[in-house]
Amino acid sequence: MNAFLSKILVEIARKRIKSEQETDDPVSKKQIVPIVRRFQVEISHAIKEYIFILIGVFSAGFGLKGFLLPNRFIDGGATGMSLLLQNVTNLDLSYFLILVNLPFLILASRTLNIKFAIRSIAAIALLAFVVHFVEYPTVTEDKLLISVFGGFFLGLGIGMSMRGGSVIDGTEVLAIFLSKKLSLTIGDVLLLINLLIFSVGAYILSVETALYAILTYLAAAKTVDFVVDGVEEYVGVTIISEKHQDLRTMITKNLRRACTIYAGKGGFGTNGDSYDKDIIYTVVTRLELARLQTEIDKIDKKAFIIMGIVKDLKGGMIKRKPLK
Repeated sequence: MNAFLSKILVEIARKRIKSEQETDDPVSKKQIVPIVRRFQVEISHAIKEYIFILIGVFSAGFGLKGFLLPNRFIDGGATGMSLLLQNVTNLDLSYFLILVNLPFLILASRTLNIKFAIRSIAAIALLAFVVHFVEYPTVTEDKLLISVFGGFFLGLGIGMSMRGGSVIDGTEVLAIFLSKKLSLTIGDVLLLINLLIFSVGAYILSVETALYAILTYLAAAKTVDFVVDGVEEYVGVTIISEKHQDLRTMITKNLRRACTIYAGKGGFGTNGDSYDKDIIYTVVTRLELARLQTEIDKIDKKAFIIMGIVKDLKGGMIKRKPLK
């Protein structure tokens, strides 16, 4: 961060500390540094998040105007409702994007938080502006390509916006709300909403259009998963073994992966008594899992192994050091 901005942050931090102090003592550097660091982190994260939102908005705009809109295709969610209304009324899509999403955003402000709702309102308003004013070329008239790539770019836009801490499709907010009220998961609620949209689309437009819309929705949903969760899947592995020391050495020295040792107790002793036992936890990529299992079997074939998908991670050694 440049010196000019750092000076501004230091002055802001100094004024904040003085306003909170009850005395007129001078503000020390030790007091200022933590606050400035927090400001720097907040600013850098905000910049990154707004870049994600911008990329998401223009990508979604390309999916809508370059593929779906010129060919009278629809999608699921609030965007699908907007496209369906546009096909029925022939009014501009940008108006419907705001009107359809507005109730969901009001719900978000009450059930989630105001910051998220405001950021989402800004993202949807920007998307409406892009759809209304930015001219995208019509890429293709092939229905299969329209469904797949229209869904891909729309899903990329939704996923990038979610990475930026906002939504450009408000149905997920409704799904979160209803899942708390009903005995349904978020996925179940989204499925029911989209089935309703596709059924109306089949009735108003055609069955063929509705079937292509399902394909568009699947392409978009899969792309959102890749963008939000990451293309590379990670697996968290918990290992319980009597040979935990050898396993720890294998993971850290041979595989060059970090691991965490938990102090645990076995609950199935010979006399019914618990006993001390070290538990190893490490994270590897899906491609590295087979190698890890082979190395564990070399040391202890009776090791108890628990594996679970890790959506994303930050820090550590896994992204820095290649597996030997």
